[in-house]
Amino acid sequence: MGWREGYIAVDWGTTNRRAYSVNRAGTVEQAIEDGLGIMSLSPEGFDEAVRALSDRLGDAPMLLAGMIGSNRGWKEVPYIPCPAGAADIAAGIFWVEPGRIGIVPGVAWSEGRGADVMRGEEVQALGALGRLPPDALICHPGTHSKWIVMREGRIARFRTVMTGELFGLLKAHSILSPQLQQQASADAAFAQGVSEALAGEEPLAALFGIRARHLLGRSEANGASYASGLLIGADLRAGLNLHEGGSIGLVGRSDLRALYAAALASTGRNTIEVDGSEAFLAGIRLLTETL
Repeated sequence: MGWREGYIAVDWGTTNRRAYSVNRAGTVEQAIEDGLGIMSLSPEGFDEAVRALSDRLGDAPMLLAGMIGSNRGWKEVPYIPCPAGAADIAAGIFWVEPGRIGIVPGVAWSEGRGADVMRGEEVQALGALGRLPPDALICHPGTHSKWIVMREGRIARFRTVMTGELFGLLKAHSILSPQLQQQASADAAFAQGVSEALAGEEPLAALFGIRARHLLGRSEANGASYASGLLIGADLRAGLNLHEGGSIGLVGRSDLRALYAAALASTGRNTIEVDGSEAFLAGIRLLTETL
């Protein structure tokens, strides 16, 4: 069975895994989503996990992307340097089984002391171009948010911001933890945090104000929303500097897109939202068309 007849696409991350059986028309026939991320498997466990996917989703060629190609994954696959387009990334696929089971490489950017890497987001960036201009700025929010500059349909450069991870650490392990247990939402406290960060407020100092106001009886209605706004506002400051003007492609999960869309609206920049799973599937389809 060749790639034109159908295939299996796998987005394999650190903590989660999504796999799709795609038919010749490009329609998803079956989907699996579970918590079997790479950190849940021993190095010896990947062969069996991949065989189990084939057993469940059918006898079809398979492309795997994301952290499965990292030094903690199944096979470490070298990064493709920027600028990187679909043809460059496809040429760097590591074939575990020639022409049949392949791991998509990540992308790296390096210039002077600057350096950055990503695995998985590159597939979504390529897929999102079906909805965006070829010279777009893409925001991919997450544990490690990515701001990706596209030039003529290729990844020209990008920047990673550890927004989601930092928020998670503050919520679980910091002195602010008791004030951050509500669900963050795009409410007035969130808008205040975004506004302060975009105006130049230093988040590392402003965050402590959450505790100070609590001790003085002046707590925010939702400390988690305010902290999220501060961090996302700082995230935007880092990313928007990469690209002047124009619409921003906002790619990823709906809950994260909602927060970032609200924050971006305050900057006057238009956003085009693209579901992360749809972008991933479109990106994998683009890669299979070169095989």
